[in-house]
Amino acid sequence: MDLYKNLAWFAGGVLFGSAGFKLLGSRDAKKVYVQATAAALRMKECAMVAATTVQENAADILAEAKDINAQRAAREEVVEDTSAEG
Repeated sequence: MDLYKNLAWFAGGVLFGSAGFKLLGSRDAKKVYVQATAAALRMKECAMVAATTVQENAADILAEAKDINAQRAAREEVVEDTSAEG
């Protein structure tokens, strides 16, 4: 009895697989694949634009932070110079 059950499962899988191959190879399926791929490419482009914007903002933030630290260091040098004279 177990043998017939396993054979039935195997036969069902073969039939389902054959139908699946026909379905996956149809023109309608190809249209769906093309649309899905186009959507994925659009999504990738949007992600790349966002990543570029983030990188540019990070570079601006780093440059401003370096300027602030340079100005602060210059002020501290002036304060040290005046206190050393007195």
